[in-house]
Amino acid sequence: MTLTYRPVPATEGREAIESPPVRRRRKKGRYALTVLVFLLPSALPLAFFTIYPMFGALWTSFHKWNLLAPMQWVGFDNYVSLAQDPTTQRAFFNTFYYLAGYLPLVYVGGLALALALNARIKGRNILRGVYFLPVVTSWIVVALVWRWLLNPSVGIVNATLAVFGIEGPGWWTDPAWAMPSIIIASAWKDLGFVMIILLAGLQAIPQEMYEAAKVDGAGAWRRLFNVTLPLLSPSTFFVVVISLINGFQVFDQVYAMTGGGPAGASTVVVQQIFDLTFRYGAAGEASALSWMLFVLVLGVTVVQIIGQKRWVIYA
Repeated sequence: MTLTYRPVPATEGREAIESPPVRRRRKKGRYALTVLVFLLPSALPLAFFTIYPMFGALWTSFHKWNLLAPMQWVGFDNYVSLAQDPTTQRAFFNTFYYLAGYLPLVYVGGLALALALNARIKGRNILRGVYFLPVVTSWIVVALVWRWLLNPSVGIVNATLAVFGIEGPGWWTDPAWAMPSIIIASAWKDLGFVMIILLAGLQAIPQEMYEAAKVDGAGAWRRLFNVTLPLLSPSTFFVVVISLINGFQVFDQVYAMTGGGPAGASTVVVQQIFDLTFRYGAAGEASALSWMLFVLVLGVTVVQIIGQKRWVIYA
């Protein structure tokens, strides 16, 4: 019998004598490196254009800066002055006012459309596309269209109300109706997005659940509240979280429809950040206000994620 000598690679010999925990750690390290290589094309832009500017704004928030002169360290003075500023307080109040009107309206309207377009009706695919069209339309276009529709003098809405003998309000020219005007326009634009998300959730509900409910004698309303809404809760949770995050950052429609007026009746937090930066040259205070808004949105989102264990049903 002839014996042949085969050199053993150094790596193979090392792996042969390594303990299982060491091999597992080595494999995890190689896997992490592979993942990092694939993430780099998107992680680098995220780091340079999102994460770095965020912490740059945090650093700026502790300074007084007009974008031209050198920064002056003021510590937490910007945060204290903003917390005591009546204009900022009103901006937060208007933002919460917007959310209180927008969120129920867009969810109920989106749910109604999803339920209607989930039924077997003629031309439902065309209707789905029609209702989704405003979602992909520019906010400036939508805001200008609604500014014309709600024009107190020549708008179609007030003209239609006049046919029925109803005197229309001043809408975006009236401090009492400026925010409702923005809420109506925003809900109309986002109905299609909410409809698509809830429609996908409806189509994931097994039909056997409805058949079992019918056998038990459940009517349409009982099936809605005892079958549809509970099993639709994951989609509802997603819609609520996304809508709240977007609602806190409302700006485009406010800027195009009212500019924050009249008399500050529709000024929101992002509008205040914009004005502080580009109108008043207070970049430090604007950065502080942006971080206040970020902490608020983060806190609300965390509360929702923790609280969803109580009401979201993952079938």
